[in-house]
Amino acid sequence: MHYSPYSERLPDGQYQALLKRILDSGFAVPTRQGPAAMTLMQQTMHFDLANGFPVITERSIRSFWRKPIGELCAFINGATTLDELAEFGCDWWGAWATEKKTAARGLPPGDLGPGSYGGAFHHFPALEAQGGFDQFRHLVEQLRELPNDRTHFVSPWIPQYLTRGAGKTPKATIAPCHGWVHVRVIDSRLHLHMFQRSGDVPIGVPANMVQYAALLLMLEHLTGFEAATYYHTISDAHIYADQADAVRILLEREPRALPTVHLNAAGRQVTDIHGFRAEHFDLADYDPHPAIASIPVAS
Repeated sequence: MHYSPYSERLPDGQYQALLKRILDSGFAVPTRQGPAAMTLMQQTMHFDLANGFPVITERSIRSFWRKPIGELCAFINGATTLDELAEFGCDWWGAWATEKKTAARGLPPGDLGPGSYGGAFHHFPALEAQGGFDQFRHLVEQLRELPNDRTHFVSPWIPQYLTRGAGKTPKATIAPCHGWVHVRVIDSRLHLHMFQRSGDVPIGVPANMVQYAALLLMLEHLTGFEAATYYHTISDAHIYADQADAVRILLEREPRALPTVHLNAAGRQVTDIHGFRAEHFDLADYDPHPAIASIPVAS
């Protein structure tokens, strides 16, 4: 990855502009989580990585920026339980795997279900593949073998496990919100578009920006194609009513230049998509505004 010198990078206000659009023009809708939400459909940001890696600067996330990468690594490796996620440093999924949520879906305690991210990414149901289809292994293989194809695609959605309604029992405690990934090689450079069906923009989306931009760096390392651009589309972009005060604070802050994220020496030794871990990534040139003590998280 070839970053421009930090002093030459332009401030990036895309995330802040997204927050403002939702707060100013969003539609108030009821939610399963309790608080109403202001919602806008089809919102896209795009980041030329030469201008910096998309770690938000409107508030500091220095203390946890690596954790979303660990979460994606867990999902790539097929983690579907709290114990498996904990092996990758993910300790925040308990609210989505309570006994009430798992029992309602016929799942063991602490199990997110085979329809969750890890199940879809690593064990996608397939008659042709005993134990399921490993999407990310095949993504890397296909990029290497057929780089010019337009079919480099990964989906977190297993329809038969996520259907809802009378007489239907989903096989996931939460429907996947992110992780539709389309990769293109154009002019020998990698462009990654991550589509997200639902995004909690104050809390969840900054984590998703980090983890899928990190995926672009993983693919760069494994394929030899330079990482170029990360695109992030949110179909249902929302701010919960109890987050609005914190968002207004973020909107008062001036945009700053984005930082640098690289694979470190240990990360550069990885030869398989399943081998990456959060600690393989290092952050530099990060000059964010102060953290905000608490922004509510809906579960």
